[in-house]
Amino acid sequence: MAGSAGSAQEPPGQRRVLAALALAQFICSFAGSNMNVMINDISRDLDTTVQGVQVAITVFLLVMAALMIPGGKLTDRYGRKRCFVTGLVVYAVGALLSAAAPGLGVLILGNSILEGIGTALLIPPVYILTTLLYPDLTSRARAFGIIMALGGIGAAAGPLIGGLITTGISWRAAFVFQALVIAVIVWLSRHIEDPLPPDPERSFDTTGAVLSAVGLVLVVMGILAADNNIWLTIVLIGLGVFVLAWFLRSMGAKERAGQEPLLSLGLFRNRTSNLGLVTQNVQWLILMGTSFTVAAYLQVVRGYDAIQTGVIFTAATLGLLLTSLSAERLARRYPQRTLIMTGFVASVAGVAVLVALAGSFSSAWAFVPGLVLIGLGLGVMLTPSVNVVQSSFPEERQGEISGLSRSVSNLGSSFGTAIAGTILVSGLSKGAYAAAMITLGVIGLGGLAAAALLPRTPDATAPAGDTPASTPRKRT
Repeated sequence: MAGSAGSAQEPPGQRRVLAALALAQFICSFAGSNMNVMINDISRDLDTTVQGVQVAITVFLLVMAALMIPGGKLTDRYGRKRCFVTGLVVYAVGALLSAAAPGLGVLILGNSILEGIGTALLIPPVYILTTLLYPDLTSRARAFGIIMALGGIGAAAGPLIGGLITTGISWRAAFVFQALVIAVIVWLSRHIEDPLPPDPERSFDTTGAVLSAVGLVLVVMGILAADNNIWLTIVLIGLGVFVLAWFLRSMGAKERAGQEPLLSLGLFRNRTSNLGLVTQNVQWLILMGTSFTVAAYLQVVRGYDAIQTGVIFTAATLGLLLTSLSAERLARRYPQRTLIMTGFVASVAGVAVLVALAGSFSSAWAFVPGLVLIGLGLGVMLTPSVNVVQSSFPEERQGEISGLSRSVSNLGSSFGTAIAGTILVSGLSKGAYAAAMITLGVIGLGGLAAAALLPRTPDATAPAGDTPASTPRKRT
């Protein structure tokens, strides 16, 4: 079988390509969580507040989510490698600007805006190239396992690495570290060859890109405003829902007129993919929501410094690493639905343990069991959730579904930081911490319910009328 042969003996340079793609996911996930342990340092240095740092983190995640769909679409027009390298360069400029930031405004420009735009350009190619380069389910599970492992480790180990750098040097050095990693990725990306040629004549729906971005921004900014003005929250979320509805209606009208919309509504006619997208959203919501809530609570309420907070998060990193790197073996032994459900059960149990032990014990060790469980759970389900979605569509739709998939995941990260963070900063007390974590646990139960509705067999992941991406196809 062609797919099996390909997985047994990778083409020359493919390992370095996979290393570049995995490192790219690592650094983008790292950027979303490493600032969590710098809250006190950044607040003092830039004369801002915990809420100011929360806004910077959330806006970074939001820019990624809002631009990921347009970013995925641009890969069809300009090519996956070109978008990948361009995103790396924009990201590096943002990282260096953040390192030199004299105030919160410049930090938001560099970290939240430029790094967010760079990520939106470089992440869709990571998942498109992986899907195209690894055609069979097992080898793709292994590749996605490595990518998602480094992504999860970046998010989980971000507090530890960021804490070590912040304590040993400065919080600014953490952004220099990001730029250095980007330089390594650019060097490795020399070996990338785009499996599909770009189509310069491919149309790009600017109106759809603007409507989708504005709608998502309004919804998340509405959540952030909840602790200050509930009426402003209602207005912003209402406007966001209205703009997103306008966006979907516009997409439908373009399709009926025979034009190419930013996002084909046909992507949402695949039930399996829809459920997979829900699980992706909730997974990252739990991960980033937990990271911000626990890190802020430890620093602001319990007075831990950056490195102490980072060391505690090592528990989640180890748990996630253990299960993520077993993705290929687990994919051979268990259905993807079983893995995703198991992951949610472990993650929700971890949230419950975090609430129970933190309220009963003052020791830092009280946070370790819950973080280990959350790490184990997320590591089990991150890869199969991505595989379920990406494998539901043929090659020619990988640009669209990759952009949508990453947008949904990053929107989950934004929601996690915005929802849990808003609850936490409104009180910054034990009661607020418990309320934020319980909210994450309840949302996790919703993810478990979605996972339970997934088909029991992988054959059910192929949409009607489409050629599964997992089926090897001849290239011209």
